[in-house]
Amino acid sequence: MDRDAHLPVAFYFEVTISGIGTIPFKEVTGLNSEMEVETIIQGGDNLGEYKLPKRIKNSNLVMKRALILYDSSFIAWIKNTFHTNLSEPIVPKDIGITLLGHDKIPVYGWICQRAYPVKWEVESLDSEKNSILIDSVEFAYYNLTRYNLKTF
Repeated sequence: MDRDAHLPVAFYFEVTISGIGTIPFKEVTGLNSEMEVETIIQGGDNLGEYKLPKRIKNSNLVMKRALILYDSSFIAWIKNTFHTNLSEPIVPKDIGITLLGHDKIPVYGWICQRAYPVKWEVESLDSEKNSILIDSVEFAYYNLTRYNLKTF
């Protein structure tokens, strides 16, 4: 069988939030990690510089979907984070993003551990646009774990 015959597509995925369940989103970005490095220049060595690893830095996770006009446990979690003026503790949750294959079987996944919302916005209102209003939520998280669920 040709290994490239059924490559996964980027539009077929699901998002699951611990304690809340699966929630539909139209777009997910920020699934990346970057290693910070410290540059060391050694005296007398003019050929190059040493780059030493420091820590792993994760981008914020940004998820977009159509604005929902009713409250849900997902909206309640976001409201509790933003509208309590930090008088209540922030409740982090694990967010799982699963890429699905053509046969609806999970093939790859990411887990953003201990995520919590840090930005909540709705796109601009425009009387000349004829499109669905998009709600965007940005999350900070502790660690990003990637895992393969299916071998092609």
